Amino acid sequence: MTGNPLKPIHGPLSVAPMMDWTTTHARYFLRMLAPRVRLYSEMVPVLALWHGDPQRFLDYDPAEHPIALQLGGSSPEQLAYGSRLAAQWGYDEVNLNVGCPSGRVSAGRFGACLMLEPELVAECVQALHEGGIPVTVKTRIGVDDHDSYDYLHDFIARLAEAGCSNFIVHARKAWLSGLSPKENREIPPLDYPRVHRLKRDFPHLEIVLNGGIASEEVLLEQFGYVDGVMVGREAFANPYSMALWECSIMGGEPPARREAVEEYLPYVERQRQLGVPMSQLVKVLMGLYRGCKGARLWRRHLSEGSQQPGAGPEVITQALRQVEKH
Repeated sequence: MTGNPLKPIHGPLSVAPMMDWTTTHARYFLRMLAPRVRLYSEMVPVLALWHGDPQRFLDYDPAEHPIALQLGGSSPEQLAYGSRLAAQWGYDEVNLNVGCPSGRVSAGRFGACLMLEPELVAECVQALHEGGIPVTVKTRIGVDDHDSYDYLHDFIARLAEAGCSNFIVHARKAWLSGLSPKENREIPPLDYPRVHRLKRDFPHLEIVLNGGIASEEVLLEQFGYVDGVMVGREAFANPYSMALWECSIMGGEPPARREAVEEYLPYVERQRQLGVPMSQLVKVLMGLYRGCKGARLWRRHLSEGSQQPGAGPEVITQALRQVEKH
C-alpha cells in the first residue's frame, strides 16, 4: 500500500477531480509535465464499486503517484468498502466529494447536497478511515441559503472532530437547483477571503483553496493565506501552466513541451494496443501549445488525425513537426 496512514501527504499544488477530464490518460501526461503535482481521479460513485467491477474504475498507471481517489456517496458502509479498495489499489489518499452540485449527483444523495447533513458527512469521514490512508474532503463554501460563514465554520469543525484534517474548499457556494454544473462553476461569485478566514480559524487544519485559478499571480498570492491550491479547468486549457507553476512554487526547471510529449508516446502506444481510442489519448494535449505560434495547427492536426481509422502515436509526432515549423 502506498501512502502514510498517519498524516496527509498533500502537496501544495494539485489538479482538481473533473468528470471526463482527469482520466488516467490525462493524469499520466500531466505527471510527465509536473512530477510533484498531486493528481485526483474523476469522481467514482461508491455504488459503482459496491455493485460493479472495481478494476474498471480504480486501475491507473503507477507513474501517476501521488494520486488520490475521489469517491461520491453517502453510505458509511459503502464508503468504508470504497476506502478499503482504494488502499488495496495503492491510492495515496481517499477524498469525499461534498461539492458537486449536479442534479443527478444530488439525486443520488452525494455531492454538495451533503453540506446540509453535517452529521451524516461526519459518519462518512469516520467510515473512510477504515482504509488506513489519508482522508480528505472537497467541499463548497456554502449551499443554497446555507451560505453564512458560521455555517461553513461549524461544518468544518464537525468534520474535523470526525477525524478529517485536510479540506479542499471550492471558494463558491453551490445552488442545487436553477443552475447547471457549468453555471455553478462560473455564476456564484468567488470568495477567497472566506477560505482564508477558515485557515485563520483552524490553523491546525490543512486548507487548500480551489476555484478560478487561472494565473500565476493569483496562484502565488494564495500561498500567503492557505496551505495549498487546487487548479481545475486551467490545467486542461493550458496544461503547460502546471509545469511552470510547480517550478515557481517548488523550484526546478520545467520540462520542454516536446520532452513531455515524447515521454507520453510509449504510453500512447500501449494504450492503443489495448484498444483505447486515439481521441481519448490526445484530449489532454489540445491546450499544450496555448499562446505559442502554431497552437491552432497543433489542435487541428490532433483533432482531425485522431479521428482517422487506425490512428496511432504518429498523429502526435506529425503534430509536433507541424508546430515546430513555426
